Amino acid sequence: MKNSSNKFRGKNNKEYKKHSDFGYYSKNTKRSEKNDRFLNNSAKNKNVENLKKNDENNTFSSLKRRNPRLKSNTEISTKNSDIHQEFSKKRDFDDWIWGKHSVYETLSSNRAINRIWCTSEIYSSDKFYILLKDLKSKGVLIEEVSWNRLSQLTYGASHQGIALQLACSKTISLEQLIDFSKRNCTNPIIVALDGITDPHNVGAIIRSAEAFDCKGVIIPQRRSAGLTGTVAKVAAGALEHLSVCRVVNLNRALEELKKNGFLVVGLSGDGQISISNFHENAPMIVVVGSEDKGISLLTQKKCDFILSISLKGKSSSLNASVAAAISLFHLTGK
Repeated sequence: MKNSSNKFRGKNNKEYKKHSDFGYYSKNTKRSEKNDRFLNNSAKNKNVENLKKNDENNTFSSLKRRNPRLKSNTEISTKNSDIHQEFSKKRDFDDWIWGKHSVYETLSSNRAINRIWCTSEIYSSDKFYILLKDLKSKGVLIEEVSWNRLSQLTYGASHQGIALQLACSKTISLEQLIDFSKRNCTNPIIVALDGITDPHNVGAIIRSAEAFDCKGVIIPQRRSAGLTGTVAKVAAGALEHLSVCRVVNLNRALEELKKNGFLVVGLSGDGQISISNFHENAPMIVVVGSEDKGISLLTQKKCDFILSISLKGKSSSLNASVAAAISLFHLTGK
């Protein structure tokens, strides 16, 4: 009995251990699965909450970051539009004409023209070729440009391949200027501009030339400002009383003037003769060069005299229009 009970006990113990172990294991595994599920769910929930918070923070921070970008973009666009409006205001088209019919009628009416832009097709056409060639020989600057370039100049207007800028004053030929100057004065003085592209300087020189009773101003076709509205404003009415001649080539014009008895005098800081010591009395051409480059080397070779203005201060040079005014004061006072 003892053995059986012990055996039973042993079996029961073993079975109990098996059952107990199994039950404990199974219960624990179920609990662990539940715990794992709970933990996983809680972790997932926390992760979701964290993601939501991060998303909210990210969206909030991105909005914070986006707002100044949008603001800066709008500011930049407004600034660009303001700059474009200011630039378009500076470009005054009151003296511009474009379109085939409008330009053709203007060219046929003998109005004063400063500059013409056209395509190669327009320039070589039967309708415009003779008119443009005649104007070019009279000193009007004609530029052959592409269609796109002409669209840029006219800000996308319907130009039809040609546009022009009117001049604020009519010009005369070199022969007319020579006859007019010698007929009205014994020793006339004419001012010639070489490479002065600033319209303010051109207008100021024209004003000084008229004030000191010069008989005319010669402006080359290229490398010089034309007779624009700015020139007329700075000249302050002097263009109404002074003859202006536009030439294709300044050096050839100087040669023609020398043949007609004119002395050619150039103004330069490197001149060996001071203008206060110059005492020649003859018909004279006073050549004024640009501030940065002065008179070109080829034009200097055409000059009979190179004069300088003696400066007593520390400044090494003068403005072109100021130098012209001082020189005309000395030369016309003899």
